[in-house]
Amino acid sequence: MTTTVNRQCTLCEAHCGIRVEVDGRDVVRITGDPDDHRSQGYICPKAAALADLYEDPDRLRAPVRRTADGWEQIGWDEAIAYASKGIRDVARRHGDHAVANYLGNPGAHTWSLLSFVVLRLAMASRNNYSVSSADQLPQHVVATEMLGNPVALPIPDIDRTTHMLVLGANPAVSNGSVLSAPGMRDRLRAITGRGGKVVVVDPRRTETTKLAAEHLQVRPGGDPFLLLGMLHVVFAEGLEDLGRVAAFADGLEELRVLASAWPPERVAELTGIDAGTIARTAREFAAADRAAAYGRVGVCHQTTGSVTHWLITVLNAVTGNLDREGGAMFTNSVVDATPLFRILNRLGIGAKLHRTRRQRVSGYPDALGEFPVAGLPDEILTPGRDQVRGLVIYAGNPVLSAPGGRRLDTALEDLEFMVAIDSFVTETTRHANVILPAVSPLERDDLDLVIAAFSNRNHVRFNPKAVPPRPGGREDWEVMNDLARGIGRGRVGRPIGLAVALLSKVGLAGPSTLAQLAVLTGPHGVLRRGPRKGLTLGRIRRQPHGIDLGPLEPRLPGVLTTPDRRLHLAPAPLLREAGRLDEVASEKEDAAAAGFDMTLIGRRSVRSNNSWLHNSRRLMKGRDRCTALVHPDDAAARGLQDGDAVRVTSRIGSIELPVDVSDEILPGVVSIPHGFGHGRPGVGWKHAATKPGVSVNDITDPGVVDRLTGTAAFNAVPVRVEVVSGDAVAQDAAADRAVAGAPGS
Repeated sequence: MTTTVNRQCTLCEAHCGIRVEVDGRDVVRITGDPDDHRSQGYICPKAAALADLYEDPDRLRAPVRRTADGWEQIGWDEAIAYASKGIRDVARRHGDHAVANYLGNPGAHTWSLLSFVVLRLAMASRNNYSVSSADQLPQHVVATEMLGNPVALPIPDIDRTTHMLVLGANPAVSNGSVLSAPGMRDRLRAITGRGGKVVVVDPRRTETTKLAAEHLQVRPGGDPFLLLGMLHVVFAEGLEDLGRVAAFADGLEELRVLASAWPPERVAELTGIDAGTIARTAREFAAADRAAAYGRVGVCHQTTGSVTHWLITVLNAVTGNLDREGGAMFTNSVVDATPLFRILNRLGIGAKLHRTRRQRVSGYPDALGEFPVAGLPDEILTPGRDQVRGLVIYAGNPVLSAPGGRRLDTALEDLEFMVAIDSFVTETTRHANVILPAVSPLERDDLDLVIAAFSNRNHVRFNPKAVPPRPGGREDWEVMNDLARGIGRGRVGRPIGLAVALLSKVGLAGPSTLAQLAVLTGPHGVLRRGPRKGLTLGRIRRQPHGIDLGPLEPRLPGVLTTPDRRLHLAPAPLLREAGRLDEVASEKEDAAAAGFDMTLIGRRSVRSNNSWLHNSRRLMKGRDRCTALVHPDDAAARGLQDGDAVRVTSRIGSIELPVDVSDEILPGVVSIPHGFGHGRPGVGWKHAATKPGVSVNDITDPGVVDRLTGTAAFNAVPVRVEVVSGDAVAQDAAADRAVAGAPGS
């Protein structure tokens, strides 16, 4: 008998509503939920891959231990005891800080994140890592410096804006990132439909540019200079107007002085955009009745990531578009962390989570209590006090997602003990001593506590399990609670472990307990809204299509947690970084002199999600997507045709892959997607290994980072591109071209 379960797809940040048709334990079909108030039936091709993850024959369904003869399946009790003892032994020999932990991207899409936080506390180590330093950390640091609140990120009010400036983002493919908004193509079209304008700043003619009125094909790394040129025009022509935030904002004059040094005529050469266009773009943005500037990973992944995101927020603020309908606003989610950060700041704890410690070897700063993953290989390989000798990793594949992947690959081999909470033998988990696999997303209840905080509209939706969990299967939070009980060490960790054990006995150790408390005390909970209008977890559960909590509303100065409760437009650390932009501008000339005459950027596909959907046959069908995209002029200069093999070389190494010739990319730029590289030995993704591609992060230099955050500069990497003659890849490409031209092909 077929039944339908309404829930969300949690694979990407859009969190579209879906209908899962099931027959017992079989998934029959996944379609969009037309009654979901946000997605209204929209889904992308990835949603169907939830069934692929559930059914994947390569998925681990029981714990495995690595032996000299390969992987050995063991029972849960034995696996937890083995994992806990291994980590405790490392800590006993080398100290608590010798055991690191790492949180991957999927962990933020589940309420099991709460249990990972508990596990991290139980480990009592300062060596905390996550994918944030390979993703959005500059945005959090800018929010901390300007608002005192690291999770108060301005979200474009896309459904009410009339002018949207997009930098380093491709929302038509991502459906928004730190802008959760399903069906972004329709939302972008709607801006034009109501008489507005979309302007995209990107070196590539992306899927989003095809929906825009104007495409500014900026040179990689030119974004901060473009923004400074626009700000120069705003101030020089008296177009600045802070609006309502003027009453509690400081630093306007410092911004005026900074922008005065960067007229459009000066930045034109650095951006590749003529001065007249820069000036016009600034005037149009300032003149729009509702405008929003938005930037994402393309600008995060640069040495100027923090400065660029700061300037984006500054542009919104000085044109009166910060915290204004149709501008850049702040969510009012069911879980509001603002009171927590206000308390932490008053206790002096909040300040200790931000740039107060330095990584032992690299010297990179910490942020939000974590060190950047760019420095992790050196922490493992460099002897000394607190050298990392053990690792617990949850839902992450940093060998492919972190910079300098080959060095991290080597470093993981050097660990004394590693525990992975993951469902596959990946490029990273193959180094683990034990892998603890949780059930798939369709086999568990869930509640979105994180992504909803970055949505274009306030909402909440509970996700009931679609199929019964497999016999003996455990959820992520159960695995992490077991580890917390087994590992708990020190003055903090041991009591945490004992508390988890006690709560487990009475059935209160799951994330639903903390989620219920967070909802009750949150801005929409019964303790704030009263018993008739307020929310409880139970009330959320009973609404199968989610609850619409209304559009974004002005929240400043309420979300400010700075000591003086004021908006800091010109924080000293960011002003200092802006003072280095002259030095940044000269780095390109130095790279060219060293023989690196092209610049590397990334790209993404709607049928891919980092490294972990490449085992899905339906998503990987068709031509290979791991290619080097180059302009016809650059191809001609090197004698290249589509499919030829090229060698792309950076300061730290080379990769070889097929070339894809297209005029959608700026001359002098090469674009390669990340998340591939499945050809490493011992990886358990059999289908992914048939189209392995290469890992672009093998040539991303972990020594080149955004100085304020340690976030790796995956974009604007100096490289050279050369033809690979006479090797197997080139011969295969020639054969493919011959077959394509054969009769009947």
